[in-house]
Amino acid sequence: MVDGGNNHSHSDVVNTATSVSSATLISRVLGYTRDMLIANFFGASMVADAFFVAYKIPNLLRRLLGEGSLSTSFIPVYTEYLTNRTEEESQKLIKAVFGAFTVLFIILTVAGIIFAPQIVRVIAPGFADSHQQLQLTVLLTRIMFPFLMAIGLGAITLGILNSWRKFFLPAVAPSMLSISEILFILFLTPFMEPPIKALAIGVVVGGFSQFAVQAVPIIKRHSIMPVINLKHPGLRRIIRLMLPAAIGLAVFQVNSLVDTICATMLDPGSVSFLYYGNRLVQFPLALFGTAVATVALPMMSENAARKQMTELKDTFSFSLRSISFLILPAAVGLIIFGEPIVRLLFQRGEFTSAHTSQTSWVLIFYSTGLIFFAGVKVATSAFHSLQDTKTPVIVASAAMILNVGLNLTVVFVEPVKNYFAAGGLALATSIASALNFILLVIIFRYRNGLIGGKRITKSVFSHIFASAVLGIFLIYSRNWTETWNIFIRVPAVIAAAAALYTSVSLMLGIPEIERIKTTYMKKNEN
Repeated sequence: MVDGGNNHSHSDVVNTATSVSSATLISRVLGYTRDMLIANFFGASMVADAFFVAYKIPNLLRRLLGEGSLSTSFIPVYTEYLTNRTEEESQKLIKAVFGAFTVLFIILTVAGIIFAPQIVRVIAPGFADSHQQLQLTVLLTRIMFPFLMAIGLGAITLGILNSWRKFFLPAVAPSMLSISEILFILFLTPFMEPPIKALAIGVVVGGFSQFAVQAVPIIKRHSIMPVINLKHPGLRRIIRLMLPAAIGLAVFQVNSLVDTICATMLDPGSVSFLYYGNRLVQFPLALFGTAVATVALPMMSENAARKQMTELKDTFSFSLRSISFLILPAAVGLIIFGEPIVRLLFQRGEFTSAHTSQTSWVLIFYSTGLIFFAGVKVATSAFHSLQDTKTPVIVASAAMILNVGLNLTVVFVEPVKNYFAAGGLALATSIASALNFILLVIIFRYRNGLIGGKRITKSVFSHIFASAVLGIFLIYSRNWTETWNIFIRVPAVIAAAAALYTSVSLMLGIPEIERIKTTYMKKNEN
């Protein structure tokens, strides 16, 4: 199929992904405001490390059993019900899903609170030498474990809304989490001992607020009263898809957990450096990669339900080209200009210039894998749309083995440890994700034929050239803007870099930006 043969679908992806990106931008700006406050109040201290490890535990389960696998397994099945079944059958499926997973999340939450000491010792073996840090991490873990239940149920509401092609609200809903954390940091830390407890409580309150915001429009149309019906065929299909998807789609989170475990065995502050570096990488990943994957999944699922493989592959191809166009310049920008960004966002209060240097080092290595993190999301969505979750889990397992091996090399091989430090853990994650993405694309193409062929190759080389021009500009900008105030320098350089990349892309006639331009011209005409 020639480019443009599925223009309506491409316009849908552009329009809806733009809406998701706008909502995500709001959420991420609030998220970085929260991170700036955390850095200012707690820096990269023992207390901050304890919080990030404690938060990692329910957050990992959230990815594995919530947004990472439940929503992506729910959407293809629910979309099929919406397409081929009655409204009553669709509503029964929703009630059965809420019933089963409400019980599951309650059990996991109670178990997590009870066994928090044992879990922390496994996740953070390096904390064993500090009784105070270990006990604080256990306390924060117990406080935050109900967050799993809130976000797990929120994953169901997210899946329902996305299946209805409503993307803005689920994308902006995480803002409630950031707002809650910000308010608790500012107004409750003086009354808590230790003060970090206020942030942990804010996480839980924000999680339930995020669920409530998404539940409101669903309740207006459907009852979400949980019904225990474990024999429901749709529920059983979701569970069968979900079990392997828990590893297949959440490989980045699992690799991130391995990074955290190994980071506790490195110098103090390493957990925090990984957190802050990862947070910066997550911005373009969520704004572009996740947005495209979120929109593509229900579209490809509908194509699969209607047996439209040509259209499914075309959506997959366009999604890959779109993330290449959007993610490559972001990766180049973070690699070359990451240090000033870290300094602008975090260097104040307890966060020192040494912390900025270490975080920037980690950011470089996370950024090298940014295109693969986004590619894995889209490629995995393609398999999930076909209700194939086994293939991603097999590929993810191979990637995880590689990641663990590389992490152990960083921790136990002294020359590697001394040179790379926490940055080596970030590089290991990037290399493992590259393997994951490449294998997924090869397998999909082997089973289903060409995805985009020369169109993808031509587009990617154009994106690389435009990103190289951007990189040269950023290298020179580091010198001639060095004397500028940091609050002027960073936004000005980012704005100029975005304008340059857009201009070069237009001169090259890159199809993705031409599609975006055409879509917006038609939108404005209407």
